[in-house]
Amino acid sequence: MDPKVSNEEKGQPKDSVDKVELDPEVENPADDSCVLVADDSCILVEDSSQSQDSSVDETVHVLPETPDSDGGQDQGRPPQEGVGEEETGDKSLEQETSQPDVTTVEGKEELLQVQQAGDTLQVQETLQLSEEGLQVQQSSENQEPMEYDYPTPVFDFSKAPVQVTGATTEFGEFSSNFLKGCKWSPDGSCVLTNSDDNTLRLFNLPVQLYQGQAEGLEELTSVLQMREGETIYDYCWYPRMTSLQPETCCLVSTCKDNPIHLWDAFTGQLRCTYKAYDHVDEVVAAHSLTFNPEGNKLYCGFNKTVRIFETNRPGRECETRKTYANKTGQGGIISCIDVSPENPDIYACGSYSKSVGVYTEPKGKLLFHLQGQQGGVTQVMFSPDGNRLYSGGRKDPEILCWDMRNPGAVLFSLKREVVTNQRMYFHISSTGQYLVSGGQGGVISVWDTTLTPEPENSTSAEPVLQPVLTWRGHNDAVNGVSIHPFATLLATASGQRKFRLPMDSSESDTDESDEELMSDRHLTRDNSLRVWSLSA
Repeated sequence: MDPKVSNEEKGQPKDSVDKVELDPEVENPADDSCVLVADDSCILVEDSSQSQDSSVDETVHVLPETPDSDGGQDQGRPPQEGVGEEETGDKSLEQETSQPDVTTVEGKEELLQVQQAGDTLQVQETLQLSEEGLQVQQSSENQEPMEYDYPTPVFDFSKAPVQVTGATTEFGEFSSNFLKGCKWSPDGSCVLTNSDDNTLRLFNLPVQLYQGQAEGLEELTSVLQMREGETIYDYCWYPRMTSLQPETCCLVSTCKDNPIHLWDAFTGQLRCTYKAYDHVDEVVAAHSLTFNPEGNKLYCGFNKTVRIFETNRPGRECETRKTYANKTGQGGIISCIDVSPENPDIYACGSYSKSVGVYTEPKGKLLFHLQGQQGGVTQVMFSPDGNRLYSGGRKDPEILCWDMRNPGAVLFSLKREVVTNQRMYFHISSTGQYLVSGGQGGVISVWDTTLTPEPENSTSAEPVLQPVLTWRGHNDAVNGVSIHPFATLLATASGQRKFRLPMDSSESDTDESDEELMSDRHLTRDNSLRVWSLSA
């Protein structure tokens, strides 16, 4: 195996590989809890509780504003709905406190308190249980979009998966419209694809699969198409998307020489744009995109720069963070970004300079610089627990697993076939146990990351984890894989750019033009989306 050495470290001994550049001035990242902005006209849910004060017939009391008892220093999560506040202090003081008149309905007393703070009226609904004297306050400010606890899927990799449906004619079976990845929506209701015709297509999951019927399904047909003007560099879903709340159903994309576009996943219309400008005040396109887990920040990768937009503030206002300055840091184009799901204050950036940088909020301080990929990094992804970071590159036959608790240490590597500059996606299951990736020859591999890796040979720089299952899923390069968030389904996308080959002299006449001398009859194309069942 080739040692993991960057271009700048050629000539150094093997024990110096996988170096980590630590910054002694790094402070511990703040453990601030991000609060989702409720007043978001683009994608977030408008709080409807403030519009109900006119329909309430009960007495409204205007109370003076009182500061919080904790001084505003509590950075933990807000209490769950339906859970009473903890009683502290002497109970006799609470009994002596005068309470406003309320109206009792079926043993419950509902009080509408209106507190004036500046020019804004904050409406709070208080449910007072007369039998227990317990109060539960629901503040309309801190309400977040509803979340669902999806069941944990149980996969069966003891046998090859079975294809249940797919889409081929949508992209042209024998055309050059190859796919460039696929991604399930966060709620699992649909799958999004990107193809060489600069179009994002949305396919709904068949209703029969919800009912457990996986046989006799028809071919998928796109229900929505969003066309870009140039080559699409990257795209991603809004992380809190759910079909039960149409305002959260949206996605972002970036393409050449265009600003970032936010699309409505119900209508296909453009909601808003996020514009980045260079030093000559010209629009510059982002090369990579990702949201933080809360969805209120959009991280965008540029040349030696990361820009962060507030999701509810489209336009040109953003925070600019240089990744390379004074000949130090992470250079090259930031080709991929991922935010840790366990600690949103930490994010990783992959670069075409064959390096991975891990940064921390609130100012984007570089924690450590990882070097070891043989090609330009095209994808980075944290494990669900945030203890591992996976990275893969172009023209690089392996995926590296970095230990976040021991910066610079490679736990193991995963072998795959990547011989072109095409971005080859991999994906991790919701539990973090399985990792799936495609290969250049149409082979799909599954690894169990909980198994103990075995060294490939005595001179190997790190152990190699062997796959638990491999099968040939396509007749062309598998560039996209996506595991369903809660069902035992896997979506894969295939295709790659191919060029015509010169015809044999015996098959052509000398009078034919040069274009007619080129033929693609010997080329094998498979531009398709396929959905596989991974259940027993």
